[in-house]
Amino acid sequence: MDAMTEKQEQPRSLLWKIEEGLCYFSLACLVLIPLADTFLRHVFNARFPAAPPLMSHLLLVLGLLSGMITTRMGDHLSVGLFQFFDNKNLKAAVMAASALASVFLVTIFGWCSASFIRVGLYPMQMVGFIPDRVFALVMPIGYGVIAFRFARRTGLGGAARILPVLALVLGTFFSLPAVFKLVWGMDLPDFAWDLTDAFRGFAELLRMPVIIILALLALIGTPIFVVIGGFSLILIQSSWGEIDIVASQIYTALTQNSLTAIPLFALTGFILSESRAGERLVETFKSFFGWIPGGTILVTVILCAFFTSFTGASGVTILTLGGILLTVLSPYPEKFAIGLLTASGSIGLLFPPSLPILLVGAATRTNTIHLFLGGFLPGLLLVAATIIFGIAISVKNKIPIERFSIKKAGRGIRQSFLEILLPFVLIAGYFTGAFSLVELSAVAVLYVFVVETFIYREITRKNIFTVFTRTIPIVGGILSILALAQALSYYILDSRIPVIFAEWMQTTIRSKWVFLLLLNLALLITGCLIDIFSAIMIILPLISPLGAVYGIDPVHLGIIFLINMEAGFLTPPVGLNLFLASYRFKKSFVETSRNVFPFLVIQLAVVLIVTYIPALSTFLKGFF
Repeated sequence: MDAMTEKQEQPRSLLWKIEEGLCYFSLACLVLIPLADTFLRHVFNARFPAAPPLMSHLLLVLGLLSGMITTRMGDHLSVGLFQFFDNKNLKAAVMAASALASVFLVTIFGWCSASFIRVGLYPMQMVGFIPDRVFALVMPIGYGVIAFRFARRTGLGGAARILPVLALVLGTFFSLPAVFKLVWGMDLPDFAWDLTDAFRGFAELLRMPVIIILALLALIGTPIFVVIGGFSLILIQSSWGEIDIVASQIYTALTQNSLTAIPLFALTGFILSESRAGERLVETFKSFFGWIPGGTILVTVILCAFFTSFTGASGVTILTLGGILLTVLSPYPEKFAIGLLTASGSIGLLFPPSLPILLVGAATRTNTIHLFLGGFLPGLLLVAATIIFGIAISVKNKIPIERFSIKKAGRGIRQSFLEILLPFVLIAGYFTGAFSLVELSAVAVLYVFVVETFIYREITRKNIFTVFTRTIPIVGGILSILALAQALSYYILDSRIPVIFAEWMQTTIRSKWVFLLLLNLALLITGCLIDIFSAIMIILPLISPLGAVYGIDPVHLGIIFLINMEAGFLTPPVGLNLFLASYRFKKSFVETSRNVFPFLVIQLAVVLIVTYIPALSTFLKGFF
C-alpha cells in the first residue's frame, strides 16, 4: 500500500470507528435506560428523567447508523434473483443498475429528511436537555452516507464511473420540492410553487411506468427498503402530496417506543448464539429425548424455535445453529437434515417474545398478550407436525437411539438451567405486568449478559464487540425497512385503499371460507416475495378491514397472516430461507428447495388447519 492509499484509508477507518462507536453506544443506552427506569420505579417509585422520548430518539439514531453500517457490509435484505444469473457480466450489470437506482432514491430520502427538519420539527421540542432536531440530523446525514456507499458499490470503472455522480445529481434534481423548503421554509417564491406542481404532474403522468420499474428493480436485487421508499415517493407525489411526508413517516416510525424491543431481543439472541448456549441446550435436550425415536428431531425443532423467537429472524437461526445441528443430525440422510433445518428456522415466530407478533399488534392495534396466546397452540401444532414427520423418518431409516441416563440428564439440567429458565422469566414478567415490553427486552439482555459473561464466562470483552457487530446488520436491515414501510403504509391508509378494497371484496365474495382460502393463497405469494416486516407494515393494513367485514377475530387474522409468512419463507422461487440455507450448507438453490418440499407441505397443511379452526388461535385469550 503506497502513502497516498494509506492517507485515503485512515479517514475511512476513523469514520467507521466513529459510526460503530455511536451505534454501539446507542444500543447500550437502549438497554441501560429502561433498566434504570425499571429499577427506580420498583425501588424508589421514581422514573428516569425523560426516559420514553430519550429512548425513542436513540432508536432513531440507532436505525440510521445501523443502516449505514448495513449498507457498508452489503447486508440489506433483498430478493436477489440475480443469483440465478450464470453470466458474470450480466450479473455485474444488474448489480450496478441496482446500486445506481439505490443512489438515486436514497439521495431523495436525504434531501426530504433535511427539509423535514427545517419545516416539520418546528417549533423545536426538547428531549431531556437536547433539541429533537439534534437527533433528527442523523436522518439526512445517514441517508447521505448510505447514498455515497451505494455509489461505491456500483463497481463501475472507466468512463462509467461518472454514472454514480449523475445518479446523485439526478436525485438532487428530483428533490427540488424538498430543497426549496430547506431554503425558504413554507414561504416559497412563485416559481418554486410552479415547479413543485410541475413535478407532481410529471409524477402523475409516469406513475405506472415507475411502479413497473421499481418492481423490476426489486426482483433484480435492489434492497427492499429502497424499493419501498421509491413506491412511497411516486405514489405520494403523484397524488399531489408533499414528498417530505416520506421523511416525516420515517421519523414517526423510528421514534416509536415499542420498536425498541426489536434490537434488544435481537441482541439477546446473538449473545446466546455467541456463547456455547446452543451446544449446552443440544446436549441437555438430547439427554432427555435421545431415547425416543426421533428425539434428535425434537431437539432440533425446539432449539430452532427458541432462538428464532428471540432474534425474530429465521435466517439468523439457520446461519448460527446450522453447523452445530447438521452435525447432531449426521445419522440422518443429509437431504432430510438440510430440509429440516431450513424449515425449522421460522417456527419460533409464533412464540413469545416474537418480534413479528409485536409488530402485528402495533400495526393492527390488537392486544399483544392475546396475540402471544393466539400463536401458542398453532405454534405447538406446527412443532408437533414437524416432529411427528421426523419420527416417521427416524423409524424408517432405523436411526439408533440413546439409552436414557438420569445422571446425564441431571448434568444437562445443571449446565443449561439458566438458559432454560429465560423464557419462563420473560413470560412471567410480561404476563404479570411487572415489566413493559421494552423493559422486558432490556431485562432479557441483562439476564443473558450476566449468565454468559459472569456465570459461564463464555462472553469476553472481545466477544461483546463480536455480538454487537453481528447484531447491527440485522437491526439495520429491519429498521430500514420498517421506516420506509411506514411511509407506504401512510399512503395506503390515507388513500382509503383498505376500505375500498374491503367494500369490493364484500360485494364480490360472500363466503367467509372462500375468502379465507384466497387470503391464504395471497399471503403465501406475499411471503415468498417480500420479507415479513415489510408485509406487516404494508399488506396487513390492507387485509385488517377485510377481517372485520367477514367477522374474523383480529387475533385469528394475525396468526393466519404470520403462519402464511412462515410458509412463504420456504416457497420457491424467492423464499428467503431457501437462499440462506443454500448459502449455509453450500447446496444449490434447486437442491435446497427439493429438500425442503416435504416440510413445506406439512406447513401448508397446518396453515389450512389453523385457518379453518379459529379456536386454535382464540381459545387461550378467553382466559385473560
